[in-house]
Amino acid sequence: MSDEHHGHLKLEYHPGMPMSNGKTCMWLFLSTEIMFFAGLIGTYIVLRFGAPAWPLPHEVHLSEPIGAFNTFVLICSSVSVVLALEAARLNRVGQAKAWIATTLVLGCIFLGVKAYEYKAKFSHGIYPQKPHSLIYEKPDLAYASMVRQTLEAYQVRLARVEEPSTDELDQLAVTGTLLRYFARPAELKAAQSGTQQGQIALNQLAAAIMPHGDQKQVQQKLLKQEQQDLEKQRESLGAELSPLRAKQKELKAQGEGNGAAEGQLAELNKKVATLGGEATAVEGRLNAISILEGAENGLNEKYHWLHLPMVIPGGNMWASTYFLLTGFHALHVVVGLIVFALYLFIRLDRERAPHIENIGLYWHFVDLVWIFLFPLLYLF
Repeated sequence: MSDEHHGHLKLEYHPGMPMSNGKTCMWLFLSTEIMFFAGLIGTYIVLRFGAPAWPLPHEVHLSEPIGAFNTFVLICSSVSVVLALEAARLNRVGQAKAWIATTLVLGCIFLGVKAYEYKAKFSHGIYPQKPHSLIYEKPDLAYASMVRQTLEAYQVRLARVEEPSTDELDQLAVTGTLLRYFARPAELKAAQSGTQQGQIALNQLAAAIMPHGDQKQVQQKLLKQEQQDLEKQRESLGAELSPLRAKQKELKAQGEGNGAAEGQLAELNKKVATLGGEATAVEGRLNAISILEGAENGLNEKYHWLHLPMVIPGGNMWASTYFLLTGFHALHVVVGLIVFALYLFIRLDRERAPHIENIGLYWHFVDLVWIFLFPLLYLF
């Protein structure tokens, strides 16, 4: 058959969605952003629910009410950008600018709250750093050694101050007491004792610096019991030392040249020195306990100038994922706020409505990401 007998195809073209090039580009951009944050959030979920241990929000100084407030602020900012779009479509330039300014203020409040939360993490040493952060996964000998080294560094720094203030003298006294009668004995016991005794000493060291859960009550109970035992030991040593020191004075009064008296005095001096050393150690340990008793929430919390290594199981992984997720989200918030700030210098009339709609789509996406992050980070 010839080509003349074939019918011609008649195609009917239907108009597509009434979408501008700008909105199409924005949706394409948001599709890449969705994949980016989906990968980050998916990785966090796998790590969070696959990790053997993960810190609770209060252990890493996360406040659920603060997070909820920030979520409310961001949702309100999404509402205000919608109102700005409607005002621009109605050619109400002043209203549109007012709502854009409101969105800008709400976004700044969100970032301000995040800065406050970041400051709390950094002030408590809960952040990733090289070569090792202050966070340790478990109390072991390496952890005890780092606590001792940190206290020694504090002691050296404070001792070098030529004219120390009253606060610096107090800090030096606290540091010296904790180092000599708390950190060093715990490390020594962990290194020399059996597995169980050494681990108990390490657990007490970690709980004193940063207690978790019911460790506060257990730690205070153990300290109370140890204090009572040491006070009894102090009384016993005092009762034993008093007659020995009296005998020591008596032998000294007999003067030189008495061989028997000198021999007895030399032997007595050794015994008094031994018992006196024990008494000093007991007194020092009691001073350390008095410091620990007032630190129910941990030494780092009581002494804000003291930043000792702490045990937070899963803490390093939490810190890495928290700052990664919230950092990238905050970066996207900053980009949106820059655009809103620029919009304040142009006329937001009906012709600019598509531009507001595009940035509104971006801002809704940023809001949606946070709605996913809030329960994951603050509630689970």
